[in-house]
Formats: sequence, C-alpha cells, structure tokens
Amino acid sequence: MTYPVPWINIPVRTALAIWYQWTTRTELPELSKVSVLMRQRNKVENTLRAMQHAGPGTLQVISDFDMTLSRFAHHGKRVPTTHNILDHRLLIDEDCACNMRKLLKIYYPIEIDPSLTSEQKIPLMVEWWTKVHHLLIQQKIQRDMLAQAVQESGVILREGYEVFFDRLAELQVPLLIFSAGVGDILEEVVRQSQVFHPNVHVISNCMDFDANGVLRGFKGPLIHTFNKREGALLLAAPLPELRERPNVLLLGDSLGDLAMADGVARPRNLLTVGFLNDQVEERTESYVEAFDIVLVKDETMEVPNAVLKFITSGKDAK
Repeated sequence: MTYPVPWINIPVRTALAIWYQWTTRTELPELSKVSVLMRQRNKVENTLRAMQHAGPGTLQVISDFDMTLSRFAHHGKRVPTTHNILDHRLLIDEDCACNMRKLLKIYYPIEIDPSLTSEQKIPLMVEWWTKVHHLLIQQKIQRDMLAQAVQESGVILREGYEVFFDRLAELQVPLLIFSAGVGDILEEVVRQSQVFHPNVHVISNCMDFDANGVLRGFKGPLIHTFNKREGALLLAAPLPELRERPNVLLLGDSLGDLAMADGVARPRNLLTVGFLNDQVEERTESYVEAFDIVLVKDETMEVPNAVLKFITSGKDAK
C-alpha cells in the first residue's frame, strides 16, 4: 500500500510519520519545509535540545564532501565531484578520461542500488577505485596543476556553506570531512572557497607525489563509500581534537556515510542528516529509516545551518 505525498509514492508507515511532521510545530521552522522528511520527529527534537544543553564545547561535526558539502547539481547540470575534477586536460589525457567515465557508468549504479547490501557492494567499490587510482598514477599528474584544475572545474559548494564553516570555526568546533574522493582536490576546493579554517580536518584518499611533484601513488588505505567505519576507527579516533566531544552532527548523502561516527569515543548524542539527491522514489524509504533528517533535492545548507545555530545557541555559545 502506498500513500501519495506531492511528488513521490512511499509506504504508509513513512507517510504517517511525515504527516505528523507537517501537522505539528517545531522550534526550527526550517524542519517544516516540504523537502524535509523525518521518521521520528520527537527523537530529533529531543536530541537537538540535549545537544544544545550540553553546549558547543561538546560538539563535533562529521561530514562527507562530494554531493554533501558540494552540490549535486546546479541549474540542471551535475556538479563535478573531486574525482570528476581530475577529468581535465591539464591533468589527464582523453583516453584516461574516457576509461574513467566508463568505470563510472559501470560502478555508480551499483553504489546507489538499494537492492544490494553493503557487503555485496564493498568488493566492487574497491575494484572501482583501485582501477581509477591506477589510471591516474599512469598519467603522472603534476601537483602544481591541481589548483588551476579546481579553479576551472565549476565545482560549487552548497548555498550557505560560508555560514556553516564560519560558525564552526568561530566556536572552535572540529569539522571532520570524511571523503571517499581525492583529498588533495577536496582541500583545494575548500581552500579556494576561503573556508579552510584551522578546525577543519580531512580524511580522504590523498595523493603521494615524488620529489618533483609528480603523482606516484596514493597514501594509506583506500577509502570508499562503504568502508568509512574502518577509516573512522583507524584514522579519526586518534585525533586529539575530537576527544571529550561526545555529541555529533553527521552529514552525508549515502547510507555508508552513517558509519563515519563509529570512531567517536563514548558518543552521547548523534544527529544524522542525509541529502537524498537522486533516485528519490527508490531510496526514500531506506533514507528515512536510516537518517534522522532527510533533505530531498535540497542544494542548500539552510537546514544544517538552522540545526547548527540551534545547537550552539545555548550554553557556552558566543
């Protein structure tokens, strides 16, 4: 049985939760937007109040990057991911670009296929990114060309990103950006957006350059969409900036992103926000079941900014 909600058909259980959300008041009017879905509104509001009471000194923010902090699309055109930005003639040739696009067409549908389990997807994700990294290494990419490639890429962060980054920096709240993309490109995007503040930490697939600045490999273990739990435990947990911060605001666009908080020692309150960018009808139910707040085709940071402002407006806030 399905229940009609403006532009989608979803199971009646989810529809009733959303109907409750629309017909009751909230302390955050942004949560009443049509693009916002919540399965347990009371849980969300109770978590928000608990985090606000604890104060920003107990908060850390963990976020994915591609299609989470960066936009999914702009004016009907897909915004490039960090891997897409590498598809630039300054960095790779047409043959490499063609092979990378072929791999994308094969593996991306697998990544977002709701009928497959994470366990089924993991070996295929490893296969995908291992092949991509091998292609990139063959191109002997020069480090000093990355900034120009980013500048000419057309990548755009979500509207309102400055408020989000600046508020976190002002309150000295750590922002851990956890990405299966390319860390060097990610950092350059943030840097050129003028929000690479001291509180920003990046865990991603980082390039390894030789003494002449030529790509020779990638550092550390491979990070892909569905092994972020292992990355969180290995790489994020030891960061001293994150200790004694048991309250977590997590942002992601994939179910695999929910594992990014697994490295948090003794978590107290966790609030998850999921951006549902495409395949809305197929994935709404699974996203509403998994994330506390789901943002459907929302290219802005309006809701995360409202949530952050609420959480940090109480005890110890500036």
